[in-house]
Amino acid sequence: MRIIPAIDIIEGKCVRLSKGDYNTKKIYSENPLEIAKAFEDNGIQHLHLVDLDGAKAQHIANYKVLENICGNTNLNVDFGGGLKSDEDLRIAFESGANQITGGSIAVKKPDVFKRWLQQYGSDRIILGADCNNRKIATSGWLETSKIDVVDFIVEYEKEKVTYVICTDIAKDGMLQGTSNELYKEILSTTNIKLIASGGVSCINDLVLLKEIGCEAAIIGKAFYEGKITLKQLGKLC
Repeated sequence: MRIIPAIDIIEGKCVRLSKGDYNTKKIYSENPLEIAKAFEDNGIQHLHLVDLDGAKAQHIANYKVLENICGNTNLNVDFGGGLKSDEDLRIAFESGANQITGGSIAVKKPDVFKRWLQQYGSDRIILGADCNNRKIATSGWLETSKIDVVDFIVEYEKEKVTYVICTDIAKDGMLQGTSNELYKEILSTTNIKLIASGGVSCINDLVLLKEIGCEAAIIGKAFYEGKITLKQLGKLC
C-alpha cells in the first residue's frame, strides 16, 4: 500500500482543517517546500497537494506552490482543488503535477471530466469521491449533493476510471479512525484502486487499510499532530 502524506494550502501556507471547515484552519508551516523535502528525505515518494483556496474560488490558485515543490523535489505529486477548466488542468500539469484529482468537476460537468480521462488517461486523472453521510460533496465540501458515493464510483468505473480518492468528511482531520466499512463496500462493489483519505490516527489504522485492500492511504493531521512520525511513515514506504 502506498503512503501519501498530504499538504493542504491556503494563502501559500501548509494548513489543516477539521471536517473541511475553513473556520477550523490551523497553520502548520509557512513553507510547504520544507515539509515536502522532509517527506522526501525520509523515503516518501508521493504527495497529495490540495489547493484549498482554489477549491473555494472554483479555479486553480496555488499553482506556484505546486511548481516550487515539483521543481525542487522528486516527489510524485497528485494535485487537486479548484480544477474546473482545461486551462486549470494545463497549468497544473505544466507546474509539474504527475496526477490531478477532479471531484466537483466530475459531478457538475461530467462531460468535461470524461474528456479529461480520454485525453490524459486514467493513470493521470484521479476521481475525487468526497462524501458526507454517503452523499457526494463538492465545491471545497461547501455543498452536498444527493448522489450516493458508491453509485458515483460505480458509474465512473464504467468510464474507465482507475484511481479513486474517497474521503469521508465526517472523519477528516478528526483523528478518530477511518471509514473501513465504507471502503470495504467500495472494494467489494468495484475493481478500482482505492486511495483512502480521512481519519488516519495511528499506524494501526494504516495496517487495517492495507488489510482491507486499499491501494494507498493519505495521511494528514496524524503526522502534523505528531501521532505518526516521519520515521514511521518512511519505514512503511
